[in-house]
Amino acid sequence: MLPAVNSESGKSSPASSLAPVVTILDVARAAGVSKSTVSRVLDERLPHSTSPTAERVRRVAAELGYVRDPLASGLRRSGTNTVGVIVPRLTDTVMAMLYEEIAAAAGARGMFAIVATTEDKPDTEQLALQTLVRRRVDGLILTTARLGTPTARDVPHALALRTDGTGPASVGDDRLGAHLAVRHLLDLGHRRIGLVGGPAYASSAIERLAGYREALDQAGIGFDDRLVAGDAFSIESGEIAGRALLDRADRPTAIFAVNDNTAIGVLAAAHALRLRVPEDLSIVGYNDIPIVSRLPVPLTTVRVPFGQIAAGALELLKESGRGEPPRTLVAAPTLIPRRSTAPAGS
Repeated sequence: MLPAVNSESGKSSPASSLAPVVTILDVARAAGVSKSTVSRVLDERLPHSTSPTAERVRRVAAELGYVRDPLASGLRRSGTNTVGVIVPRLTDTVMAMLYEEIAAAAGARGMFAIVATTEDKPDTEQLALQTLVRRRVDGLILTTARLGTPTARDVPHALALRTDGTGPASVGDDRLGAHLAVRHLLDLGHRRIGLVGGPAYASSAIERLAGYREALDQAGIGFDDRLVAGDAFSIESGEIAGRALLDRADRPTAIFAVNDNTAIGVLAAAHALRLRVPEDLSIVGYNDIPIVSRLPVPLTTVRVPFGQIAAGALELLKESGRGEPPRTLVAAPTLIPRRSTAPAGS
């Protein structure tokens, strides 16, 4: 079965954090010539043409404020002006949000974004890679990296949201975000704080676990593995983990869930056990997907700057193939307090 592949128009989304820029297509339309003509005229590597058409193209480009994008020109190896994006699934709101930001950022550069899904399965990821390469994409952005499994490709690539520990990656500061979440609960007087975790192969889940432990350690609270449950990013996993942590006499008074889906699952588990949020249980999620601010009890969460991460991944694509050491770009998250957290014993 082939992975799902979709395309975007390349137009800048109003929700994007990047301002629209003038593209080669804009110059071509205004000058009344083809995109390839504009590309040839403005390519500084080619002989300088003094024809009337070339002069008109340069004049129009200057009037429109066109600036040559080194990313788009540097990736144009196959001439398709496309970037392939590989995600586990688009039913995951986090992945859908990141893809939309990548598509908008690519569109602002006159490029297209094509997405393929893998269900987070390595074999399906290989099929997705082959599918996108056959479509002659000029670069790849992967959100499916696994720790300890280096990503080596024949086309420029960058990792986003997760890292494999070796390749170029644009990620959020997951350790800091988790530290902010747990510190918030500590400041509210909670001392028995549970963690609903994610898959062990995902750097994001591992770093959020590290941030959880770090915050507890700084508060002089020992790590208790009996307060840790969960191994996936799904609502179902969050509900199962929530029941495991809450359906006992020594339950935690607060839970940090490593993403908003698992936090929603914890909310469901708490409701089933007739626990009130936040009176009986405080909950913090992660990512700040749109729905969590509109839940019956709006969720305290950690906001991830998806636009910044998307722009960083495209920036890393520009650097790919230069022979330079791979970089990791890290974007800082922000704690968003809402009504799902309250002082302990309130």
